[in-house]
Parts: sequence; C-alpha cells; structure tokens
Amino acid sequence: MMAHTAMLHVRLDDEIKAKGNAALAAMGLSAADAVRLLYHRIVADQAFPLELKVPNATTLAAMADADAILAKRSARFTDGEAMIAELNG
Repeated sequence: MMAHTAMLHVRLDDEIKAKGNAALAAMGLSAADAVRLLYHRIVADQAFPLELKVPNATTLAAMADADAILAKRSARFTDGEAMIAELNG
C-alpha cells in the first residue's frame, strides 16, 4: 500500500538551483531525492542536519568588515606582511 503524498513548492535562485541540481546529479540524486532525504533526517534526528547558529557580535563585526571591503573592491592590507603584523599586533 502506497502512502499518501503531498507536494512541496520551493523558490530558489536560478543559479543556485542549476548548480545544486548539477551537484546532486553527480551524486546520482534528483532535487526531489535530496528534499526527501533532508526530511527523513529531520524526522529521524528531530533536528536540522546542519548546525545553524546566530552570529555573535565578533562574527557580525567581521561580516560587516568583509562586506565593506567587498563594496570598496579594495584590499584591507597592502601586502601579506601588513596582514601578519596586524594579526600578531
């Protein structure tokens, strides 16, 4: 006897979907297979199978710094020695 099934609709960025589908295909899985596996793990473990955390203040500051560097499109340090000097500070 076959179990009753339900449809799940998910919106994804086109590029993420294409890259994800390609990676899954290389593993011999479809997107539907991956979602079914995800749900089975959630049910079996009663937890999300990836560690999810809220970033702390230090991490948030580092993320903001990285975003600012990317927005300026310039390096924070002139060379590797300057970076090491600040790290050793």
